Amino acid sequence: MADLTLSATRPAARPHEEPAARPVASPDLGRRAGRLAWRVVKPTIAIVTFLALWEFAPRAGLVDEVFLPPFSEVVAALRDLIANGQLAEHLSASLSRALIGFAVAVLIAVPLGVAIGWWRPVADFLNPVLEVFRNTAALALLPVFVLILGIGETSKIALVIYACTFPILLNTISGVRTVDPLLVKSARSLGISPIRLFQKVILPASVPTIFTGIRMAAAASILVLVAAEMVGAKAGLGYLITASQLNFQIPNMYAGIVAIALVGLVFNGVLVAIERRLSRWRATN
Repeated sequence: MADLTLSATRPAARPHEEPAARPVASPDLGRRAGRLAWRVVKPTIAIVTFLALWEFAPRAGLVDEVFLPPFSEVVAALRDLIANGQLAEHLSASLSRALIGFAVAVLIAVPLGVAIGWWRPVADFLNPVLEVFRNTAALALLPVFVLILGIGETSKIALVIYACTFPILLNTISGVRTVDPLLVKSARSLGISPIRLFQKVILPASVPTIFTGIRMAAAASILVLVAAEMVGAKAGLGYLITASQLNFQIPNMYAGIVAIALVGLVFNGVLVAIERRLSRWRATN
């Protein structure tokens, strides 16, 4: 009787109802978030440590404060240059030269690299000339460019073009020659035309290698241009650094160096974003 009473008081189970599932946090998601946070924190720690050492060393007498001012003084000088418009003037002059030279180098080097990498007769014809010039440093030719093109804008842009062309050219040749032959054979077996073969197979597969050369060329464009602006220029970041050093305005000199570093970081970030956008198909494979 007791068993019957207990069973009568229990609610009848409904076969069509299932207990609600509790959300369970994925351990992989937590690990990915931790790795992403560490990737952000690790370089931040390194940069903050470097800047703290820069600030502390002159104030502690480890280095001469006259020749290496604290980082806070450099930031103050950079702020003054921004306020009085000098940084904008020099930065615009340098960026215009660097971007023009860099763009012309890309337009020349990428098609030429594709031609050399894909067609053997073109490679056999141009390789001797390329071997001669690629082993010649760009700055070694600065006096030649100045003598031929003058001391104005043309010689500086030409020097940037020369310095940027070879990293892009060599990486484009390497990227085209290292495309998986199976991809090419598969595309040809489908009857794809040569133009579509380049568009759909060769160029997409070569994008990572080509952009490696483009990023190297972007860094070279800034470095070579700054060196060229130290000789016979009236504006530009290189001129700012040299003029500040000659006038013993040491904080302004370091402010120009910091500006160059920031420009390089922005250049690299923009190119990395473009490369990821053009290489999105690789993530789907």
